[in-house]
Amino acid sequence: MLDLRLIREEPDRVKAAIASTYTDAPIDAILAADERRRALLTEVEALKAQLNAGSKDVGKAKDPAEREQLILAMRELGDRIAALDEEVKAVDARLHDLMLHVPNMPLPHVPVAPDESGNVVISEHGAKRTFDFTPKPHWEIAEDLGIIDFERGVKVAGTRFYFLRGDGARLQRALITWMLDLHTRDHGYQEVYPPYLVHAQTLEGTGNLPKFAANLYRDIDEDKWLIPTAEVPVTNLYRDEILEEAELPIYHVAYTPCFRREQISAGRDVRGIKRGYQFDKVEMVKFVHPDKSAEEHQRLIGEASDVLRLLEVPYRVLQLSTGDLGFAAADKVDLETWAPGSQEWLEVSSCGRFEDFQARRANIRFRPTGGGKPRILHTLNGSGLALPRTMITIMENNQQADGTIRVPEILVP
Repeated sequence: MLDLRLIREEPDRVKAAIASTYTDAPIDAILAADERRRALLTEVEALKAQLNAGSKDVGKAKDPAEREQLILAMRELGDRIAALDEEVKAVDARLHDLMLHVPNMPLPHVPVAPDESGNVVISEHGAKRTFDFTPKPHWEIAEDLGIIDFERGVKVAGTRFYFLRGDGARLQRALITWMLDLHTRDHGYQEVYPPYLVHAQTLEGTGNLPKFAANLYRDIDEDKWLIPTAEVPVTNLYRDEILEEAELPIYHVAYTPCFRREQISAGRDVRGIKRGYQFDKVEMVKFVHPDKSAEEHQRLIGEASDVLRLLEVPYRVLQLSTGDLGFAAADKVDLETWAPGSQEWLEVSSCGRFEDFQARRANIRFRPTGGGKPRILHTLNGSGLALPRTMITIMENNQQADGTIRVPEILVP
């Protein structure tokens, strides 16, 4: 969440930043609640001062009648203070809820646009393959090879589900293992295996709740939620903790399945494994010093790019516009790969820089080495990479005229 002091001191700046994302936020309601809260606290402090002074007067009173009157007055004062304390709690709860609905502010360099139409291609890497035959989309290749079973997936779980079979399952498993090894051995990440079911507070920490509750799967009886991404449990690993500055930066990588109840449109998305309610992903998460946030973002983009470079598939790097940032990111860069059979660019990684937005919600701080008050750290995360779209680009870019798929050299072992 944003710093309440920033909203209080620079409301016009905050409103302008949020307007640039083409969304809205209850800034005026927050200001009103904050003003009411501070007025209540001032009143409570004044009444407590009266109560303390009155208590001393009770002790000094000699006349029994006077003493009784003072005691009665102090009791009424105490009741008033108790009532105001309850009102403060109610206002605090409302203020906290309002703050949870405020999105992050885009960084100044992010292009302003209402949606993905304003995204900017920063660079392209690798040449698109030329074929001496008509390339097929992945669903035709996979079905011909018997490595994806769409029909039985729908039979077992419904639309948007499928079985990977034989070498299809093996290819995905190889990708996951290799990506985890790459990030741990070459990029300095520590692998973690997180829970797939989490508390609501955990989802609040990353900004998924309350805004995106409709897109999440929930166990109502135990109030547990299936994770939409490993970002959720891994970012909350240090929730409500104070780390030492010397521990930063901390890098974690995790493989998890991801579960999302998003509304999926028909048309181009209806075929294949591009979009589903369950998919696998390897996720990178960083906890860094605020001064290193920009530098670490560039490094994160490079680490995700390494996966595509080593897989030898064409890809491009996009700077997302304000309208395509999402709720929690202050800056976001996507990596997209070219799928020649489907004839489209597919997002396989979204590298987000969140500044102190998530860490403030999750109360993750660090203690400066030279002493002083604990500070909110910065978080970043990015897919490294998301499956099954990485599977799609491998199948479509490496298809052969005889219908087989050439396995990328890095995955051969």
